[in-house]
Amino acid sequence: MPGTLFVVATPIGNLEDITLRALRVLGEADLIAAEDTRRTARLLARHAISTPTVSFHEHNTRTALPKLISRLEESKAVALVTDAGTPGISDPGVELVRACIERGIPVEPIPGVSAALTAAVASGFPLIPLTIAGFPPYKSKDRTRWFQTLSEIQWTITFFEAPHRIQATLRTAGEVLGDRQIMLGRELTKIHQEFLRGTASDLAEILPARTKGEFTVVISQIGHKPNSSGALSPSDEEIAAEFGHVTELAPISRREAVRATAQRLGIRSRQVYAAIERAKK
Repeated sequence: MPGTLFVVATPIGNLEDITLRALRVLGEADLIAAEDTRRTARLLARHAISTPTVSFHEHNTRTALPKLISRLEESKAVALVTDAGTPGISDPGVELVRACIERGIPVEPIPGVSAALTAAVASGFPLIPLTIAGFPPYKSKDRTRWFQTLSEIQWTITFFEAPHRIQATLRTAGEVLGDRQIMLGRELTKIHQEFLRGTASDLAEILPARTKGEFTVVISQIGHKPNSSGALSPSDEEIAAEFGHVTELAPISRREAVRATAQRLGIRSRQVYAAIERAKK
């Protein structure tokens, strides 16, 4: 009788976001297949788990997958984990799951945190339906076509991006998506967790040129507008007053103050910029 593949969700940042069931499975498994064994080692050490680990990532799938299948066919229990979150989303986990299904090997998901759902829940956008789009392509032309395809999806979409590409990605998104609303989640569940809201173009403007942290982006459904409760947009005087209040609270840059003002008032950053400039005149 074959063993079982356990697909185990692990924390995306805060190590407390691990279920009791996940810890038990990781401790009882014969082997853990990890996207990054060094990263997984920190989680295992925290909980005194000594289960041996092997590497399983996009660059060794061809050689590692048959070995894992062989262990499973020897009635071994294998736990699959990714760097962070739920395996099978933007990693080779789905290939291992598919191979197990084809061979009649039981697959048991151990649910837990997911960066895509964590960001989507915080967005305030309707989540039924929800599309998870993975990572955008690297090349500019391919990325533009990718966003053009996404622009035809009417409901909420979420995707991931690396810090060194986030600005270029947001600029492309702004060109294609226009005023469609975006929520940008940075460093989810970590100490410096941050949520930014506006259009893609707005967010590209306020992000520093060199930024850190992993990003999860949520695109609103078509037709979503900020201040959808029907509240009136603030006047220039109100915006300027709020901007002044924000700058008094802490020694931050003008860009950061604009971003904070926009967030507090539920408007776009460009609206804050325009109001401040008009107030000067």
